[in-house]
Amino acid sequence: MSTLSARPARPWPGSATSRPRPRWSPSRRRRLAADAALLLIAAAFLLPLAWLVLASVDSDATLRVSAPGSPTLDNFSAVWTDEITFTPMLNSLLLCGGATILTVACAALAAYPLSRFRSRVVRPYLLTVLFTTCLPITAIMVPVYGLFVQVDLIDTMSGTALFLAASQLPFAVWLMKNFMDGVPVILEEAAWTDGASWLQSLTRVILPLMGPGITVVMIYSFIMMWGNFFVPFMLLLSPEQLPASVSIFTFFGNYGQVVYGQLAAFSILYSTPVLLLYVLISRRLGGGFALGGAVKG
Repeated sequence: MSTLSARPARPWPGSATSRPRPRWSPSRRRRLAADAALLLIAAAFLLPLAWLVLASVDSDATLRVSAPGSPTLDNFSAVWTDEITFTPMLNSLLLCGGATILTVACAALAAYPLSRFRSRVVRPYLLTVLFTTCLPITAIMVPVYGLFVQVDLIDTMSGTALFLAASQLPFAVWLMKNFMDGVPVILEEAAWTDGASWLQSLTRVILPLMGPGITVVMIYSFIMMWGNFFVPFMLLLSPEQLPASVSIFTFFGNYGQVVYGQLAAFSILYSTPVLLLYVLISRRLGGGFALGGAVKG
């Protein structure tokens, strides 16, 4: 009798204890959906990179992503010449490097009064500057080409660098102004007390403290100019002055014929300077502003 009474009662078929617990909770489903979406995005980025690496060592490369039967470096040997690689890369370094220096210098001078002087016209002016970045470059190239012909700047590296710097200046001013807002004004006031001018306080106090911000503006401007094809293609006419972003067009032949292996090899060489630039200054990007203890005492 005692044994029968100690046996637990069976739940009714429709009771809550008899219902199976859900195998996938809503939070777990959302997490799995987010992971699947991230995997699809990663695959969309990794698939072209995989094709680039595999096609560069394949003598019979096509648009399909496939491992080469016999890997070879013939594609790199074919493009490793002065006419195909070295001269265009040197032109790109001179063109984009000079334009980047000009952009950073002008952006610093333009961002300083926008960051330090309060006025009602500052925000509308910044919005107007930002609006100019929304204009497509193709919409203004026809009048720019006519202007360059009139002022005799067509087919010149200096004129092309000047236009590249002007095209990147609006967004560079925005970035520089935001970074400059993080530098305390009290540091400038201390420099003014010692007799420094506004230019000296800018070059000796503000800019050294916002090194990571200047690095970000420099990298962004250089990368945008490095991959610009349309502007050098329109303003530079001499083949010996064309940068690598334009000379890559020579791998596309007539009747849809493309040398995919050499194109992939040249693309890897073309991306190397940007990767080296990021590696060399990546330490400064992770540092933040060196303002610790600057306003103490």
